[in-house]
Amino acid sequence: MARLTLSLTSKQAPPSSRYDGIRTAMPRSGPISLSLPAFSGVTRKLILANVATFFAILLLHWLAPHPTDLLLSHLWLEPRAVAHGEIWQLVTYAFLEQGILAILFGMLTLWFTGSLLEPSFGSRWLGELYFSSIIGGAIISSAISFTHIFGLRPDIATAGCWSGIFGLLVAIAMIFGDQEFLLWFLVRIKAKYMVAIYILIAVAMLLKQSDTFNALLQLSGGLCGFLYVKFAPRRGFAFGFSERYFGLRNGYYRWKRRRAARKFEVYMRKQNREVHFDKDGRYVDPDELRKNPNDKRWMN
Repeated sequence: MARLTLSLTSKQAPPSSRYDGIRTAMPRSGPISLSLPAFSGVTRKLILANVATFFAILLLHWLAPHPTDLLLSHLWLEPRAVAHGEIWQLVTYAFLEQGILAILFGMLTLWFTGSLLEPSFGSRWLGELYFSSIIGGAIISSAISFTHIFGLRPDIATAGCWSGIFGLLVAIAMIFGDQEFLLWFLVRIKAKYMVAIYILIAVAMLLKQSDTFNALLQLSGGLCGFLYVKFAPRRGFAFGFSERYFGLRNGYYRWKRRRAARKFEVYMRKQNREVHFDKDGRYVDPDELRKNPNDKRWMN
């Protein structure tokens, strides 16, 4: 589905309370500008990866059409193949575009949406949002395809990055809902209404049973984007996991220190000597403690 929006700013509402304190690089007022956004960070990496893959496949198809078609049949998203173990398709399909217009409009939209979110939330957050939408959308839509609802079949394959882009669009609607855009370069519209139009188009395609699986994939990606923004840690899963890991590691080291301190106290009592450690396993100098019990400088 070829779509294109041109961002840029006019009026920006404050971020939701979940993201209070996050800096934003967008001006708060002024006329919409047609200048292009910054091309950097993970947004640039994603676009370059998609474009490089597109031209690599064109070259391979020119050199060896039949082996390339066989390779692509194992890289596109096909629910039946995923169910039989080809789980890499949950990611690889998002780097395969089906035509020049698809890659052009997809990469331009990814550029504008990514460049709006990345300066405010960082490359790691944006990458997690994008791939959560891609993988989560693929899992949800593949599972639904086995129900045969809306005429879906698990043997239909699709490809494209729009599930990830839908996740970014939904995030923009949630966080920068009152930010104004130029829709299709013509219509000035707030982000939340623009995203609502995209969703309604996908729903219409789904109900009309026109490119049904692709429409379902995009809606599923948008749902995963919504869930990520709503429930993921503000700095992303990777940061949350690292914080949890280091917290557990430090807790383990403190437990080892307390255990070693208790063993040393027992050993010293057997030698007819008294030593003391606090609850964190740090040595307590009895002379200093007697001088000033409230002075913590004697602690190691």
